[in-house]
Amino acid sequence: MPPEELKKVPNVAGSLGEALDCLNADHEFLLKGDVFTVDFLDTWISAKLKEHDAMRLRPHPYEFSLYYDV
Repeated sequence: MPPEELKKVPNVAGSLGEALDCLNADHEFLLKGDVFTVDFLDTWISAKLKEHDAMRLRPHPYEFSLYYDV
């Protein structure tokens, strides 16, 4: 596929952090019809960012097996 066509193909976020950034940037569709409130979304995004940071700041078990397995 040519690069100009490939740019038009939608894609999903590659990580939780990217998904939260996208949700934070565009969540108006979730506010329509009073499905969610701004407070709820802000609270949820904040909670998930804490989870993301906790995972991001710690080594993955696979990293232990690669570098520290004896």
